[in-house]
Amino acid sequence: MARLSDTIEQFIKALLEDNTERELMIQRNELANHFSCAPSQINYVLTTRFTSDKGYFIESKRGGGGCIIIKKVECSSDDDLLEIIMDKIGDYITNDKAIQIISGLLESGLISDREASLMKVATNNRILALCENINKVRADMLKTMIMVIWQ
Repeated sequence: MARLSDTIEQFIKALLEDNTERELMIQRNELANHFSCAPSQINYVLTTRFTSDKGYFIESKRGGGGCIIIKKVECSSDDDLLEIIMDKIGDYITNDKAIQIISGLLESGLISDREASLMKVATNNRILALCENINKVRADMLKTMIMVIWQ
């Protein structure tokens, strides 16, 4: 049985796929009523599953019942996307953030399951435990792996 968060995520993604503009305007309370859950459950899904790392932009509008706009970020070229990802990684990155970026790349079809698995293992805290500056080493490794994959 699927968890409610997974069900809400898939529902929103299906609505986005059906929308040719790759933008969706939803009412948080209406969505909560649809799934018979608290509006905070909708917020949880939006803040954890639709992040910029995963290629989404969320905008909240107040008033008139309030609505949330979800946009799937599209880049005009691979170079633009690569630059965005490299900026997101920065000079230092935690294991959790690295996993989010890798998962976003996988979900977007930019890397394979095997590449994602290898990247997650290579940037894992346990593997990098002997490094003096683990988050810097992880950022450098992740950037290098992405560069090699996209050559």
